[in-house]
Amino acid sequence: MKECALSNPLASGEPQTDISAVIETLTQRWPERVSRAEAVRQHHANTMTWHRPQMSDAVFFAESTPEVQEAVRLCAQHGAPIIAFGTGTSLEGQVNAPFGGLCIDLSRMNAIVAVNDDDLTCTVQAGVTRKQLNDHLRDKGLFFPIDPGADASLGGMAATRASGTNAVRYGTMRENVIALEVVMPDGRVIHTAHRARKSAAGYDLTRLLVGSEGTLGIITEVTLRLHGIPETVAAAVCPFENLDGACKTAIAAMQMGLPIARIELLDELQIRACNTYSKLSLAETPTLFVEFHGTSSSVDEQVKLFKAITGEHGGGEFHWSIRPEERSKLWQARHDAAFSCLTLRPGAQVAPTDVCVPISRLADCVAETKKDLTESGLFGPIVGHVGDGNFHVAVLFDRDDEDELARVKGFTARLARRAIAMDGTCTGEHGVGQGKIAYLVDEFGPALDFMRQIKRSIDPRNIMNPGKIFTLDA
Repeated sequence: MKECALSNPLASGEPQTDISAVIETLTQRWPERVSRAEAVRQHHANTMTWHRPQMSDAVFFAESTPEVQEAVRLCAQHGAPIIAFGTGTSLEGQVNAPFGGLCIDLSRMNAIVAVNDDDLTCTVQAGVTRKQLNDHLRDKGLFFPIDPGADASLGGMAATRASGTNAVRYGTMRENVIALEVVMPDGRVIHTAHRARKSAAGYDLTRLLVGSEGTLGIITEVTLRLHGIPETVAAAVCPFENLDGACKTAIAAMQMGLPIARIELLDELQIRACNTYSKLSLAETPTLFVEFHGTSSSVDEQVKLFKAITGEHGGGEFHWSIRPEERSKLWQARHDAAFSCLTLRPGAQVAPTDVCVPISRLADCVAETKKDLTESGLFGPIVGHVGDGNFHVAVLFDRDDEDELARVKGFTARLARRAIAMDGTCTGEHGVGQGKIAYLVDEFGPALDFMRQIKRSIDPRNIMNPGKIFTLDA
């Protein structure tokens, strides 16, 4: 069993730990819900990323906030690292355990606590997934719009400040989380806000904890904003002569204030992958997937304006659908983009990465990134939530080819720094985790020191998901 004992955990960023005592106590209390099996620990390490898995020493399946609280108190007493786990869909190593410790699996905390129809809010336990919530809400005429693609847990989505295809209209988790219940590093439970739609009282702890990736506390309940299911939904596919035209169409639509619900860019490689994997028959050319929400008349007006914009930038013939099954097939293909990439190079590993830039720099950043891929001899489809300047590259490579791996690492570093130089960010959606720690100094400068001070103040023993977002040795 792995144990980490360093003399100065804050200076090094590594916690001191006596994990054996924690596991023994939890096993005595809940023998059926503590596992040290290698297969279980491997599953809870790092399932959706190219970073090497790093296993915890044990996994505890919690079923209530008091149980999480008790586990955290034990870990705090013995200096043991804690890694929260929802569904394991994070992409930058957020659920890895570089110093061992206890993984707390929240998937069994999957109760929908309350739905307040009149207030358009709901409260759910952290393990509820977005699909589970929307299935529950459908008969009420409501839905939760944040859609990162994977059926992620809502606690995990809050912890990583998730986004997705609907963000251009409905915002990210930052805009849609009203309040949180959180178990803090000393085992105390706090509630960051009430259900009021806005507040001017005190520090905004909700926003501090949304996106903290489990480094400040474990989210056990989330109160969310809900939205009414639109009267009319129309989806379309529009091909373009080149990436520049597709990007400039997205920029123009946003600058006009067109209330598009979704606007997704897929380059010619990604379209080829979607055709193969999702059985589509689209022209292999840069393409926009778009969706409009509203009344019948407002959707008609949005469509008319968007068609005019595409015509100015080399857009081709639209293929429309208002039938739910056709729209579902289209968006499922977009959500399956990461898996479909593997059809382009069977046996390859995928290195997924993302950046976000101001919308005015989107075309420049995508063009430079495409050029960089070519000059580096790399192969990687580009997809993006281009309505807010966020795009992804899925680089395909052979992990056993050291030269190719080095080129992939060089490319991802240049991409991150390119976005930052354009007044953007090294990640619009994936988060920092382990994979993007190196770029935060460039992005935040002296502000990063204040983040470290917050971490030290709230978690002085550095037990909450250590080794993520930044190191403490600067």
